[in-house]
Amino acid sequence: MRRDHDIAVWAQANLRTLDGCRAVVTGGASGIGLAVSRGLAALGAHVVIADRDAGAGEAAAGAIDALGGGGARFLAVDLADPDAVSTCAAALGDAPVDILVNNAGILPPLRRRTTARGDELAFAISVLGHFALTAALLPALGAAHAPRVVWLSSLVHRRGRIDLDDLDGARNYEAQNAYNQAKIASLMLAMEMDRRGRERGSHIASLAAHPGVARTAIGHSRDGQARIGLHDHLTDLAFHGVMRLMGQPADVASRPVLRAAADRSMAGGSFFGPGGFGEMRGAPRLLTPTPVARDASARACLWAYCERRTGHTFPWRAHDRGAAA
Repeated sequence: MRRDHDIAVWAQANLRTLDGCRAVVTGGASGIGLAVSRGLAALGAHVVIADRDAGAGEAAAGAIDALGGGGARFLAVDLADPDAVSTCAAALGDAPVDILVNNAGILPPLRRRTTARGDELAFAISVLGHFALTAALLPALGAAHAPRVVWLSSLVHRRGRIDLDDLDGARNYEAQNAYNQAKIASLMLAMEMDRRGRERGSHIASLAAHPGVARTAIGHSRDGQARIGLHDHLTDLAFHGVMRLMGQPADVASRPVLRAAADRSMAGGSFFGPGGFGEMRGAPRLLTPTPVARDASARACLWAYCERRTGHTFPWRAHDRGAAA
């Protein structure tokens, strides 16, 4: 890897130190999550890599420790399993969490799959799991001096749609649409969390970011799945073609995410992504969310759905030291 591509080098040249901070990165064992974890640790934060892959997670934490900086440790979590999310939050305890990066996600399977509770798998991981984890960590976030939560969206936010009557894809599942919906929903939750927090006097900043086109192993989640018909093969061709032609190394693609997580001058409600053509690549810049994401009524409906499906609410006044009395 070129030195100027290394996320640790970029972070130290462009962002302030995070000495003494604790960060949690879901899906931190590989891809964008690993790059963000390395960047945060290079700035002095101690990083908790929360991932379902214990082998990769332990290896990633060990490699980050070897580089110095704030170090890292691994903590197991399966965001598709509500009990595992609760266990992860309990293991993190009440010590302050300065940064939470809701990064984990999958490329939805070609055929609809559900969790044990019946939620569409990609939506359960990217949206419901992160909603539950963020709610459970609200006391720890509220105890930090300047806490930030970053939700991972995607460049597909530009064409993403939200079907509030079919969020689990039970009636009309298509893999790309499921991915688009999960990512636009993550952006909507970031904005809605920030709005609700500010209404209650919270000092927790909620932001969103997307990496553009990143060359990661996300496509491997479809390994072994049967391709049936022309549509499946064309989906594969389009995905791999874009990756080859426009994909950036994870260390470069992760910069907007790291900027959202570490740049305290950026206000809650901000949305970061690549500044190049089609938001596919380029230096981090502020983006304007689409009208779908700015729809206050739709965001409120999505938030209420997440509360019902997860059983979690955000008790701002009870836990956030920055909230109104």
